[in-house]
Amino acid sequence: MENSVFNEKKEVKKIEEFTGRPTSAFVSASWMAVLIGMVSYCIGLWNAHMQLNEKGYYFTILLFGLFSVVSVQKSVRDRQEGIKVSDMYYGISWFTTLTSVTLLIIGLWNADLDLSEKGFYGMSFTLSLFAAVAVQKNTRDIQYLDSVEEK
Repeated sequence: MENSVFNEKKEVKKIEEFTGRPTSAFVSASWMAVLIGMVSYCIGLWNAHMQLNEKGYYFTILLFGLFSVVSVQKSVRDRQEGIKVSDMYYGISWFTTLTSVTLLIIGLWNADLDLSEKGFYGMSFTLSLFAAVAVQKNTRDIQYLDSVEEK
């Protein structure tokens, strides 16, 4: 019997070095999540049967919360990268984030809305805040990596 040798060509996959750069799919998903959260929250407010001042309260809470979480993400990242952030600003960022969430909870607790509506506002608010952090992180990561690559 003849020994036969099988020559198998194995395809070697090139493993790319991890650079920490967010993928375009993750960046897109983050932007979509923040837009879906904000737009759905605002559509819910537009269609809600409540007074205009109450709609303004909930809209302001959304804007306040979005600004606060971006501020928290920025100050946390600045500290991580060794950029000076005052303790006052860092504390205020966390305080305003917790305050926006607390104000939404208090507003929804006392609102004359169905439980499903309360859940809708809570979930779309949470989605918006979390996605805003992801968008801010992606933006910061990309800017940092672009500046390192330029050097």
